[in-house]
Amino acid sequence: MKNITILGATGSIGNNTLSVASLHPDKFNIFALSANTNWRKMQTLCEKFQPNIVVMVDKKAARILSKFVGNKTQILHGIDALNIIAAHNETDYVMAAIVGSVGMASSLSAAKAGKRIMLANKESLVLAGDLFMQTVRDNNAELIPVDSEHSAIFQCLQSGKSGLTKIQLTASGGPFLHTSIEKLQNITPDEACDHPNWSMGRKISVDSATMMNKGLEIIEAHYLFNIPAKNIDVVIHPQSIIHSSVYYEDGSTLSQLGNPDMRTVISYAMSYPDKIFSGVESLDLVSNSPLEFYAPDLNKFACLNQAFEALKQGGNAMGTLNAANEVAVEYFLNNQISFLDIAKIIQYTLGTIQHTNASSLEAIVANDKIARKTTHEIIKRYV
Repeated sequence: MKNITILGATGSIGNNTLSVASLHPDKFNIFALSANTNWRKMQTLCEKFQPNIVVMVDKKAARILSKFVGNKTQILHGIDALNIIAAHNETDYVMAAIVGSVGMASSLSAAKAGKRIMLANKESLVLAGDLFMQTVRDNNAELIPVDSEHSAIFQCLQSGKSGLTKIQLTASGGPFLHTSIEKLQNITPDEACDHPNWSMGRKISVDSATMMNKGLEIIEAHYLFNIPAKNIDVVIHPQSIIHSSVYYEDGSTLSQLGNPDMRTVISYAMSYPDKIFSGVESLDLVSNSPLEFYAPDLNKFACLNQAFEALKQGGNAMGTLNAANEVAVEYFLNNQISFLDIAKIIQYTLGTIQHTNASSLEAIVANDKIARKTTHEIIKRYV
């Protein structure tokens, strides 16, 4: 029996993790859950899963939740409490599913405690890749990717990296694959969040629409698999059936295929090196539509190119990229800037922040704060 802590339990990854765990009550116990403010949904989860500890980041939400939860569950609040449950000695596996840079510290705490980290928080690697991977190695932690693309590569590389020449991430192209750049100027937040294949939160849905999500995945892949940027490729595959591929010098290519459902990769992260029932139907290639592939348009999807450039620069450039994107997306979702403004604002910020090597968590956090402040100032000045 493995005790699972889910950081970000009320989001889509958290929901799917709980769904898979429910199918295997003999293998997994829900030890701790966290959320930001959604105490109503957390109340429902407490009633169903009876976790030992619940963390509500928002103090008011924690106080309200405590009125409805029995004594069996301890209620904590605050960002620091996330570190407590991530590193708790009764936690075996940590699902790191908090969206954004706020999830970095708790993921790092799990690594320091030598846990199996099922990583859905890509910002941990985008902001602190060198530090995070070194912490994983120093503490004999396990790092299992939960993004469908990185899980695909992870699975394809189980036989080793001998002769590996390239890894190729697939991208759905999001809702605007065939939309002209002229029409993107008037895109609404609801249109940007209407993903054709995946059900995701609003922030990550916008990232998919701009292809920044794929850009962050390029950076993540670099650290996960120790692959230089020149050996990482992206292809648009609208059907989301092939999740990623690896290429070898003998001319062979290995790909991982499956229906677009996050329960598949979550179940693999929970059961690795074995595979268990996830509740996802097997792929039927005969009844599927033809599989299509396109090269990404880097003019229309400028965020993808920005991520490649930030990775090549190294140092704090990737943290600056992420901070600027998070701020810009928030403004877009609040109808304060246009869809195309997102990439422009990121570019302005990257050109403004001084390039340095951020080698400590304190330096990473400091750069994140400066980059966010700078992005806010740029938006006020130029938009």
